[in-house]
Amino acid sequence: MAARRDSMTGGEAATLAALLALGACLFVLPMGLLFRQALTGPEGASLAPLADALGSRAVRAALVNSLDSAAVSAIAALCIGTALALAVAVSDIRAKGLLVFAILLPMMVPPHVTAIAWTQTTGPTSPLLGVLGIAPAPGSPNPLYSRGGVIALLALQHTPLTFLLVLTGLRVLPREVVDAARVAGAGPGRTLGRVILPLLAPTLLAAGALAFVAALGNFGIPALLGIPGRYTTLPVLIWQRLASFGPGMLPAIAVLSALMAAVALAAVAAQMALMRRAGTRLIGTAQAPLTFALGRARPWAEAALAAYVFAVLVLPLSALTATALVPAFGVPLNVDTVTLDNFREVLVRQQATLRAFGNSTLTAGGAGVALAGLAVLAGYFVTARVRVARRAGGAFATAAELSYAVPGIVLSIAFILAFLRPLPVLGVSLYNTLWIIALAYLAAFAAIALKPVLAAYAQLDPALDDAARVSGAGFGRRMGRIFAPLVAPAAASGAILVFLTAYNEITVSALLWSTGNETIGTTIFNYENGGYTTIAAAMAVVTVAATAVLMGLLDRAGRWLPPGVIPWRM
Repeated sequence: MAARRDSMTGGEAATLAALLALGACLFVLPMGLLFRQALTGPEGASLAPLADALGSRAVRAALVNSLDSAAVSAIAALCIGTALALAVAVSDIRAKGLLVFAILLPMMVPPHVTAIAWTQTTGPTSPLLGVLGIAPAPGSPNPLYSRGGVIALLALQHTPLTFLLVLTGLRVLPREVVDAARVAGAGPGRTLGRVILPLLAPTLLAAGALAFVAALGNFGIPALLGIPGRYTTLPVLIWQRLASFGPGMLPAIAVLSALMAAVALAAVAAQMALMRRAGTRLIGTAQAPLTFALGRARPWAEAALAAYVFAVLVLPLSALTATALVPAFGVPLNVDTVTLDNFREVLVRQQATLRAFGNSTLTAGGAGVALAGLAVLAGYFVTARVRVARRAGGAFATAAELSYAVPGIVLSIAFILAFLRPLPVLGVSLYNTLWIIALAYLAAFAAIALKPVLAAYAQLDPALDDAARVSGAGFGRRMGRIFAPLVAPAAASGAILVFLTAYNEITVSALLWSTGNETIGTTIFNYENGGYTTIAAAMAVVTVAATAVLMGLLDRAGRWLPPGVIPWRM
């Protein structure tokens, strides 16, 4: 029994080898080529390319702007997200499920759509403000075209991310710890400051670091707001140089990409080190934290939360819809000017938009399904008893985490370096095809699919595997009859998150798309960047509506699905 348990069967070994080979192609090879290109000078390995890049005033300014916008927006997002999570998790406010859905919905809205919506809300030509009679004077600059505008929208974009992480941390805090503080006479404020927040320290660090990395690699918001405001970040600088000079600039762009990757990985390493120091071990079964009764303050708290949802969701989307309903940007919205021509252009006449919807659905859906299957296999090896298998599975999971931490635009440069030339033996190049976007999605979002599956495997009894082995079940039979069905809800949850994340993204595909292989994100950005604001607004409205409908249908289906399949259900 012990001998069989401590060794791998032929099926296990072959599956693990295939998994590691795929991980090498997705995670190791592209990033390895990127760093080799960035650290190679005329005479071999050298730091001279990095030194030369940092000697450029434009590069230094872009690096400072990236760090500035990422750090300040991450702090703001963490503060707002924590406050919202506390309001939902430890108070007696009503309609919590609807509130969580409304708070998380902006996370599924593409960042460039967020930028477009807010510029329509605050600008002097805003149809919505024009109808209300409060539009700024014609010719006045839009206040969002500035450092402050970039930081503010990055904070709003990533607040749902910090909210979700902190809410998850609050749900697993042991209730008896809070009960003990209340019995000792601590009021809600003291319990929050002396008990709940200290116990949440690791979660807060993780949420802040994730918001920082996400903001560091964000392309849509800094591109649409920073370029007019002369506030250029590194992702925008990389896009500008590659778009202007083409693949011939790859060596120089690889240096900038490696610089961004180093900053992101340093942030992740710092977060892990701080978490080890801030970690608090708890004894006992995790339960929901105690709910504090707000009393007479409850209506005011609910009104404040409703005002937040209105300000960050309803108001900008209303302005976006108003822009989509006028014949030309700047035309006031009234009964005589309202039109559906922009929606007809998007849904009927423009072949590029129809292709974009099809391409995004295909690549995002394929990535979700493929990564769910890979997560089921990888999770088995990460939790395996055999030391070699466990270490190999852990290496795969670590590589996926690091790939997720790397900004999307850096990952796209790495994939261009890896797949620009024809593949060996096959002689086919993936560059300028939909396949390179699909593969990049697998590398970028593998960690999202893996996290819930690993959590599910951690709850399984190892005796299940032992009993199946003793009964003579091979690896394929054990996976198909035991482990895959047990972790299927978690795998489905990961697949849903991958699909919703990849469906509207632009950061990864901004440098990988080509004519005929457009995605939703790149098409909306190109319309807006080309001056077709009303068409961009119409496509953005359709995209947001489709995302909201899909999330609503999934939420409704969650009533009959196992717990955990729909990530945002209370």
